[in-house]
Amino acid sequence: MTIALVIVASLLGVAAVASGLGKLTKKPAVVEQLTGLGVSVSAIPVLGLIEIAGAIGLIVGIWVAPLGSAAAIGFVLYFLGAVLAHVRHHDKVKDLAPAAILFLVSIATMLLEFHR
Repeated sequence: MTIALVIVASLLGVAAVASGLGKLTKKPAVVEQLTGLGVSVSAIPVLGLIEIAGAIGLIVGIWVAPLGSAAAIGFVLYFLGAVLAHVRHHDKVKDLAPAAILFLVSIATMLLEFHR
């Protein structure tokens, strides 16, 4: 179970850092998509910082279980919000898929955290 947790948490952490960096650097495609969902331009870097902080929490959480659990729960809520925003906006599956996949990976990470 621990090996699976390390692998899944690491994958989620890497994906979150990549996503967070896109938000922090305000890549045009990222800004366009998020503003289209109703996110203000000033909130975009904040979302990026949240993702990077969560990734750090997941990685440190490999050794500090309560932090890993909290980070995993945070990601479940974060990506649930992302999925709901895409659904509310009636996005196509291709636009919804990244958030949905990361939501599912977050759930898997959370379950693995709870079953260590």
